[in-house]
Amino acid sequence: MVANQENAYQIALDNALDKQSTAAANDKVDVFLMEADYALKYVNSNATLDVKDLGLTDNDTKDMYQYTKDVATSNGRLKGVSWQATPGLFAYRTDIAEAVLGTSDPAEVQKKISDWDKFDAVAAQMKEKGYTMLSGYDDSYRTFSNNVENPLVDAKTGKINLDPQIDRWIKQTKEYTDKGYNNKTSLWDPAWQKEQSAAGHTFGFFYSTWGINFTLKDNAGEELFGKYRVCEGPASYFWGGTWLAAANGTDNKSFVAKLMKTMTCDATIAEQITRDTSDYTNNKTAMNKLAADKTYGSEFLGGQNHVALFASAAPKIKMDKTTIWDQGFNENIQGAFKDYFAGKASYDECKEAFYKKFIKVYPEFE
Repeated sequence: MVANQENAYQIALDNALDKQSTAAANDKVDVFLMEADYALKYVNSNATLDVKDLGLTDNDTKDMYQYTKDVATSNGRLKGVSWQATPGLFAYRTDIAEAVLGTSDPAEVQKKISDWDKFDAVAAQMKEKGYTMLSGYDDSYRTFSNNVENPLVDAKTGKINLDPQIDRWIKQTKEYTDKGYNNKTSLWDPAWQKEQSAAGHTFGFFYSTWGINFTLKDNAGEELFGKYRVCEGPASYFWGGTWLAAANGTDNKSFVAKLMKTMTCDATIAEQITRDTSDYTNNKTAMNKLAADKTYGSEFLGGQNHVALFASAAPKIKMDKTTIWDQGFNENIQGAFKDYFAGKASYDECKEAFYKKFIKVYPEFE
């Protein structure tokens, strides 16, 4: 296992792929995983094979959401496939919704937070009642970063772009911190996880498909099992996703092809993965079937059919602003501005610190 943080996984993978041509048969990379924040790095290189070279056809991939193919396509060649689609929603506590808003019905809660102005107004209401709207600095980041007007890094000019959406996240987070609308936590730290349990006082969390069933569910514990619901929130967004890529030089093409077809092209298997794990899979036929199933629902979400909301959100996802440097940008912009949120440094000081951190990861921008 290799951690994703600070590009550690990419570095390890690059080292393995560099040895591909001289490696012994059993040491060759056959298939590897790519995440959305850096998939294009490998898709646009010779390290990956066109899935058609493995025998996958357009008919095999016809039911996949278009954005999952766009992010893995280079010059018209599809070079990675995913079993997931990862639209995001806003997951909130029903007990806090009832106490502050007078309703926990997802349709009614959505009306109250359907845009950022309304979201901010509810944040003020939460504060008055002794709750926080969000847990920490990073919670809303992906709802802004996945709606940028321009790529985070301009590949032609080499310019690092602090898009207006990124700046809006910075300003909102500073305001939420100063006004006590959040708890000054950071993603994944113990205090952030605790806020998702009955010991916390946070109204809700932005989570995509995998986050709800693999992270929030565990953090919520038995006391809050069945007491979370989801709604669309103030903006459409996605977060994450993992793609299978065949390594150029693999001597196991038939196995890789079978793995890809089984995991990503079979509607029956896709439906079963969702039924077993509550994850959202990359097959429109399977997901639309579950979305329309009146008997289907998540026990953790009190029986709510979350797939119906995801099925509505998934076709709206666009990946046209993605770059190969997104992981380094996303990690470092969030880290660099925490001193600004906490009042320990100015906006300009944190902006400069971000540039320095980014260049350390990607020296080509010096």
